[in-house]
Amino acid sequence: MIVAGIGCRPKVDEQSLLDLIMQVTSGRRFDRLAAPEFRKAEPAIPELAKRLNVELVWIDTESLMERQVECETHSAIAFEKTGFSSVAEACALAGAGPKSRLIVMRQSEKDVTCALAQSVET
Repeated sequence: MIVAGIGCRPKVDEQSLLDLIMQVTSGRRFDRLAAPEFRKAEPAIPELAKRLNVELVWIDTESLMERQVECETHSAIAFEKTGFSSVAEACALAGAGPKSRLIVMRQSEKDVTCALAQSVET
């Protein structure tokens, strides 16, 4: 299973999310969209999952914290704003389950970040 993890600033628009996800996935199919629970109020996230016809999972803060040590990229700005230095990568890893691995490190564009992780179960 491949999971696209995302991070974003408040009031993100669906098109910005879609553009970066399409860039990161290079048109490959993915199974799940994982987003931080602290962005549940952002309507663009569930709208995007519905548009892409993928499962949406909300990643809680405990899971985000647990996966930080496995993240490849870190942002001081993200840490200052959210308390996590790597939101998209941690969401992707947590959304893909235990022993998952990053297959595309965080990429960013405008107010959005995205990373891909793959579960060990195929």
